[in-house]
Amino acid sequence: MALTIFFIIYLAKQTWIFGSFLCKGVFYLCNANMYASIFLITLMSMHRMVAVLFPQKLYLISRKIVMRMILAMWVLVMATAIPSLVFRELEIEIDDMNKSRTVCGPNHTLASHVRFHYALETVSGFILPYAIIITCYILILRRLRQTKFQRRLRSEKLILAIVVTFGIFWFPYHIINMVQVAAEWYEEDSKTGEILQRIHQSSRAVTSALAFISSCANPVLYTFAGKSYIKKNGFAFIAKLFDGTFSSDQTATKKSRMVPKDSAGQINNDSSNTAILNAHIGSVI
Repeated sequence: MALTIFFIIYLAKQTWIFGSFLCKGVFYLCNANMYASIFLITLMSMHRMVAVLFPQKLYLISRKIVMRMILAMWVLVMATAIPSLVFRELEIEIDDMNKSRTVCGPNHTLASHVRFHYALETVSGFILPYAIIITCYILILRRLRQTKFQRRLRSEKLILAIVVTFGIFWFPYHIINMVQVAAEWYEEDSKTGEILQRIHQSSRAVTSALAFISSCANPVLYTFAGKSYIKKNGFAFIAKLFDGTFSSDQTATKKSRMVPKDSAGQINNDSSNTAILNAHIGSVI
């Protein structure tokens, strides 16, 4: 949100007035925010998978481990976003009215730099995370189908919505990345290269805006998916949902009390484990 004011002024004045340092810094932080959003969704998907597939092991993921994983994620984010810091410079452009303006744009001195930059962005920011997310939710869906989870149908729809929404928002952006990479394989006087250059130049702004809108999509999905819980518990449900702890203890306790006892007065372990598993699934989906 703090970066928005720079882009508003940039669009209003149609020229960059903040100097070279902020040109690099603002776009570096913007790109880092993109990676952080994607990596965080990936981590959340992995956490849900562990919570559904191995609920009895969830206690091993302590607060210290979570903090270390988040710290490692941010180190990876900062490292992966470095190309946007290196390949960003101020340039002077002449418009149709023969007026000059300062543009803060990508500056790749070699075609190989373009290929490296955008190929890295697509692989690390889309292909690998999306593959992990899809794998996690496929495993979650398989586990759901093996249980007597009462809200299975709604959970399956939510999972499908998360995966599809992520793809819809980010796929066009990375298609344009690959178009730009492909354009650099052609000679400068190639008609095909010129067409590809026009495509990515005309589509870059739109696909970038669409990609960053995705940051708002998941909270909306969770809000609609958990509206019955929100009415009862308020928006604290969202925080607890991400935590994977929503009502698991209470639900497990209530269900375990209803399980019949054997002649020795012990609770039936199989039924209890099923109740606890269902409680964990209900808390993280």
